[in-house]
Amino acid sequence: MEGSTASIGPIKVGVITDQTGPLSFMGIANANVAKMVNDDINAKGGLLGRQVDLYLEDSATTDSVAEAAATKLVEQDHVDVIFGGIYSSTRQAIKGRAVVDGKKLYIYPEQYEGQECDPLIFCTGPVPAQQVEPLIPWLMQQTGAKKFYLPSADYIWPHVLNEKVREVATTNGGAIVGEEYFPLDHTDYGETVDRITSSGAEVVFNTIVPPGLGPFLEQLYDSGFTKRGGYLVCTYFEENILDVLPTAHVDGLYSCLDYYQTVSDPFSKELLAHYDELYPGSPKFTGGSACSGLYRGLKLWEAAVNEAGSLDQEDVIKALDHAKIAEGPGGPAEMVPGQHHVRMNMYIAQADHGTFKVIESLGVIDPKECVQGTS
Repeated sequence: MEGSTASIGPIKVGVITDQTGPLSFMGIANANVAKMVNDDINAKGGLLGRQVDLYLEDSATTDSVAEAAATKLVEQDHVDVIFGGIYSSTRQAIKGRAVVDGKKLYIYPEQYEGQECDPLIFCTGPVPAQQVEPLIPWLMQQTGAKKFYLPSADYIWPHVLNEKVREVATTNGGAIVGEEYFPLDHTDYGETVDRITSSGAEVVFNTIVPPGLGPFLEQLYDSGFTKRGGYLVCTYFEENILDVLPTAHVDGLYSCLDYYQTVSDPFSKELLAHYDELYPGSPKFTGGSACSGLYRGLKLWEAAVNEAGSLDQEDVIKALDHAKIAEGPGGPAEMVPGQHHVRMNMYIAQADHGTFKVIESLGVIDPKECVQGTS
């Protein structure tokens, strides 16, 4: 005999995101998305007839704090699933506690370097095959630029992404004329900017992240790089980042993501309006800061739980492996079976006076991740 809903108790969803610290302008938006989707699920009767309780943890843009939050969610709160993390190093910190130690299903929502192929991890943001592979040849064709300089933060995402940039640029007749790595809090880029100038670089492909990002862009702008006709590219840039930087420093910058606020399909517009109504004046619902990936991840997980008909982790993982959503930010999305990554629409956009304008809709692009399977 089935027990009542009350005796079964609520479903528990853990979300870890940077609500304070240098990435709080993104992390607060992620927290908003988690609350929005969770409230929407409960307003429609919950999941499997049960209430969904949200356990929201602040990782404070500090990996050790994220690690502690993951431990708490697994050992104290006994959540059914964990979402979150922006930096790849934060993903690794959460993974250690939630997945390696806790054997818990973990969904990572941010665009990242790829290559995360754990049976318990699903990734719902774009990867290099969806960003670098279409963007670099398009940019070279549109602009004629061939020489790339890669100023970078010194952690896993830039190192792996830059390998893909080098591969795609050189295959298409381009060259990497410089590649440098800096601590995240590095602020003096004078010598690097001088090297960019003297190298004859036509494209700066940036993977420096906050807090070093602002100083670098200011020093690059002051050098006259873009005024001389140079091109600035940063694949993680979206509207929240534009809002915290001087417009002149980023005007003309190219980005490539799964969603921008100017994507105009009816559902994307409706979703944005719903978010803006709930959180006026708050950090924006965007693509690059894991908002779109978190929304997508929560809805794919919801679809998987409904298909599984239970919270049994093995059953949910089996359903999640081929889960689909007909509507989402930027369009529909589906897990590629066996890859634990998402096939979705991608867009190239350019910063124009403080907003991103979509200049190329790339259509549906495969992630091409973990192709050998996830075992």
